[in-house]
Amino acid sequence: MKEKRSVEAPQGGLPRNYLRACLLLLIGERPAHGYDLHEQISHVGLANVDPGGLYRALRVMEQDGLVESWWGQSSAGPARRTYKLTDEGLDWLHVWAGVLRESHSYLSLYLQRYDKAVARVTTENAR
Repeated sequence: MKEKRSVEAPQGGLPRNYLRACLLLLIGERPAHGYDLHEQISHVGLANVDPGGLYRALRVMEQDGLVESWWGQSSAGPARRTYKLTDEGLDWLHVWAGVLRESHSYLSLYLQRYDKAVARVTTENAR
């Protein structure tokens, strides 16, 4: 007998560079420190992000001209680096939104057809 897979079990992965897209979104909402971004990243669907990987992504994004940063004083502890979007970063935020909207429409169509197919097969198998 084949093992049944849970409908909730993840079957695939996220788009390549999705961490970058999420960081662009969070920084676009408001300039932020790396620590704040690490705290907020789970709110856009990424759980258990390695802090080192997050900071490396921010450095690469800054090298690519998508964000800029500066050191600022913190009321609670040492100075922190604050990140904000550049004009190019805003352009890439728009690109990501377009890509994800298009993917969403394809995925929605697939899932609608999937639900109908499963309902049909389940009904036939119950007879």
